[in-house]
Amino acid sequence: MENIFADRRERLRRAMRARGLDVLLVSNAANRFYLSGFELHDPQRNESAGRLVITVDGRDWLATDSRYVDAAACLWETERVFQYGSDAAGDTARLLKRCGSRVGLEADDVSFAFARALGTAGGLFLEAADGLVEELRLVKGLEEQAALAQSFALNHRLLAWVEGEVQPGKSEAEISWAIERFFRENGADELAFAVIAATGKNAALPHAIPGADRIVEHNPVLVDVGCRVQNYCSDQTRTFWAGDEYGPLYSRFARTFALVRDAQEAALETMCPGMTGRDVYALARAVFEKAGEEKAFIHGLGHGVGLETHEAPSLSPRSERALAPGMVVTVEPGLYYPDWGGVRLEYTVLVEEDGVRIL
Repeated sequence: MENIFADRRERLRRAMRARGLDVLLVSNAANRFYLSGFELHDPQRNESAGRLVITVDGRDWLATDSRYVDAAACLWETERVFQYGSDAAGDTARLLKRCGSRVGLEADDVSFAFARALGTAGGLFLEAADGLVEELRLVKGLEEQAALAQSFALNHRLLAWVEGEVQPGKSEAEISWAIERFFRENGADELAFAVIAATGKNAALPHAIPGADRIVEHNPVLVDVGCRVQNYCSDQTRTFWAGDEYGPLYSRFARTFALVRDAQEAALETMCPGMTGRDVYALARAVFEKAGEEKAFIHGLGHGVGLETHEAPSLSPRSERALAPGMVVTVEPGLYYPDWGGVRLEYTVLVEEDGVRIL
């Protein structure tokens, strides 16, 4: 496994040389794990389990504090583990000076205070270098694809099971807890993200928080779920109908469901390497535009999935990135109506040489 991480760091070094960097300070937790296998999560938003110092000459460091030194030594050469103290920024700056002067920072993941402290240490030329590791993560290797396949296999099992749990009288919170328990009891390491279970008008909220509202007959129920298996995430959404299929609201639901399904199929049937995210988004949106419902489509069509639930590439009107074999991306059109609810359908696909395959 170490060879995988070492190979990734070598690929990163080539990108660093092209940018003229001596050092890259890796602060994003998922990037840190991708390059080293160390700690996929940070303990809190305002805490760090550590950072990687990647150098063009190959003398890399894993910098962490006393809580993680033993864990770091299990994955990293002991003499290349750097322990910082209470002055994490100052100690890290001293380490960086030993490695080079031109230092790239993952600016999106470094606080202003930390960056300022590095700068005041003197002797370092700091610049934003976001995206270098994320660019490597875009195309999933075979071992990543295998882990994703396992994560999605469990997600499919969950969705087949949960349809029977979506019954009138149950609350959103009860459904959410049942989903979490199913994942845990059937092999998931953890949830990939907080469960979304929304009934009635709440289904018009793309990121609804499950609450005390109970499922009522003749209403939609939207369930968006994901688990993590072998460190890789899954992400899928289904929208169910509670109760008998009749009444004026069901007619609206059925028409909306059909439109969303048609938009998804329009994208899935045409997606292939070389198409941009913008191109794919337009395929789905065209279905809604033809029906006069495009204003109810309020988000992008999809996003990448891997070590994180939301990562590159995106399928949005602003995405000019071309799809390539090995990329993994969601296809999740949705229509939302605050007066009664909404419908979202989501598959995640692996881009292959001649199209896409649903995971």
